[in-house]
Amino acid sequence: MRGVDSNVIVRFLVGDDAKQAERARALIGREPVFVPRTVLLEVEWVLRSVYDQPPARIIPALRALGGLPGVTIETAELVARAMIWAEAGMDFADALHLSAAKDCSAFATFDRKFARAAARAAAGAAGIPVAAP
Repeated sequence: MRGVDSNVIVRFLVGDDAKQAERARALIGREPVFVPRTVLLEVEWVLRSVYDQPPARIIPALRALGGLPGVTIETAELVARAMIWAEAGMDFADALHLSAAKDCSAFATFDRKFARAAARAAAGAAGIPVAAP
């Protein structure tokens, strides 16, 4: 199994560099690959910030990637939960952080937008209050 970097996944999803996209698709389709959750975090940021893609397109693309044969996502359950919350309006990075803190009694942040989004995205139903310290 080979780990993959965010640039390989971006080429796989976007295909903006034909030669690199072909190589990325050959790798991901040919052998088992491991995708660290930090790579997914970076891919989401690149697609949103550099390629101006909305979360409504990014999250389904990441979910489809994770569903491909031979693709293993680090802590897939944690990432899946974060994707659900991101689709409900949370920033993906915030959702990933909160999902990783699933066993904590609370999550401290000064980011009021994050706290409001967490409450709206049913993160509160997961039993993790998000509020300022």
